[in-house]
Amino acid sequence: MLCAVYKGPRAPDTYLFVPGHAALEEVPENVRRGFGPLEHVMDLVLTPERRLARIEARELMRRLLRDGCFIQMPPEDDHETPEM
Repeated sequence: MLCAVYKGPRAPDTYLFVPGHAALEEVPENVRRGFGPLEHVMDLVLTPERRLARIEARELMRRLLRDGCFIQMPPEDDHETPEM
């Protein structure tokens, strides 16, 4: 499965994954608006065996087919704020 990855200035460290190139127009406008002007980052060929950093490729493929897009949020900070 071909997947295109985009980012925008309003959502730092957040990425929008869509299946193929033409699918960007099918992403709801409110989602696209939340990113600001989208910039193409890369294309990925997804296979169930492909290793990705934050989501299993099989799960990403499932979400792209089901939802038409996937938003990867920045990782949550694992460090707790020190108590004063």
